[in-house]
Amino acid sequence: MDETCEMKYKVMDSPLGKMEISGCEQGLHGIKLHGWKTPDTGPAEAATPTEQLGGPGAVPEPLLQCAAWLDAYFREPLVLEGLPVPVLHHPIFQKESFTRQVLWKLLKLVKFGETVSYQQLAALAGNPRAARAVGGAMRSNPIPILIPCHRVVCSSGAVGNYSGGVGVKEWLLAHEGSPAGKAARGGGSRAAESWRGALGGTASSQPAGRD
Repeated sequence: MDETCEMKYKVMDSPLGKMEISGCEQGLHGIKLHGWKTPDTGPAEAATPTEQLGGPGAVPEPLLQCAAWLDAYFREPLVLEGLPVPVLHHPIFQKESFTRQVLWKLLKLVKFGETVSYQQLAALAGNPRAARAVGGAMRSNPIPILIPCHRVVCSSGAVGNYSGGVGVKEWLLAHEGSPAGKAARGGGSRAAESWRGALGGTASSQPAGRD
């Protein structure tokens, strides 16, 4: 984190419980879910998130963008493609690393309603044999949901682990219309096309943040 970062916070309600968004004027630092829970209702019937301001002073633009993105994610996913993704300014995005590369590829290539296996994501990040390291990167993800570690599943078809619990992961996949535990496996899926394009091209490795 830069010494100049003046951290601000915003708290909002969601179907999964209270969500705390943190960041500075330069970008988003994190999303934390307090008291992860699996909603009693299905995704379509989940309560509409109600935003609540938190932290002193004005809320920086990256936090407002993140709140708008999360609100759309839960309420109106079809508009997500047209919304700006906030600049990322967590320390993990400030220097080159395998974890940063994995999170960046996940954010850019695996879209709403798609899944990817740990091994496939490792290949996208440049090391097909690093599936275990991808698991570590998922555990290090400071911005869950927006950087969709819940979309990373096992090659066997199992859902796999999730920091918020398997129930929450299954709920998020169901919310997105993804069969829980079923990874996309090529064919005509958008994910497969993205994977082929990324592996065969020279996609940028720079995240939506500042070095």
